[in-house]
Amino acid sequence: MDALKGTNVPAVFSDAVRIQLPDCALLFISGMVGTDENGTVVGRTMREQTRQVLEKIKAVLAREGGTMDDIVRVRVYVTQLDQQSLREIHEVRSGYFSEGMYPASTLVRVDQLIRDGALIEIDADAVIAAG
Repeated sequence: MDALKGTNVPAVFSDAVRIQLPDCALLFISGMVGTDENGTVVGRTMREQTRQVLEKIKAVLAREGGTMDDIVRVRVYVTQLDQQSLREIHEVRSGYFSEGMYPASTLVRVDQLIRDGALIEIDADAVIAAG
C-alpha cells in the first residue's frame, strides 16, 4: 500500500492510497473540495467548485497513470440539494467521463463541509489497469 500526498496543505491524511495488484492498481482518493494548492476555496457556484474538485481528482489519477474513466465509484457530498445545483453538478460531471463510462455514485446532502464556503466534496475509487 502506498499513501500519496500531492497538496501543500498540512493534513494528517493521504490524498489517495494505492494498492498494487498483479493486473491492476486500486486507487482510493480522499474527499476533495474545490480548493487551490493553498487551501483557498475556488469559485462561489456549484459549477465552479465541481469543476475544481474534478480537476483535482483528475490530477491525482494522472499522477498514478489513470484517467477519469478508471473511476468506478464516487461519493458526492453537497451543502445545497436544489435542482439548479444538481443540474450544474451533472453538466460539469458529464464533461469528465466518456459517454456510458459513468461511475457508480452516491449523493448525500450535508449541513457543512470542512472549508467555509465549500459547496461540494467528492471522493473516488478507481481501478487502473496494469501496463
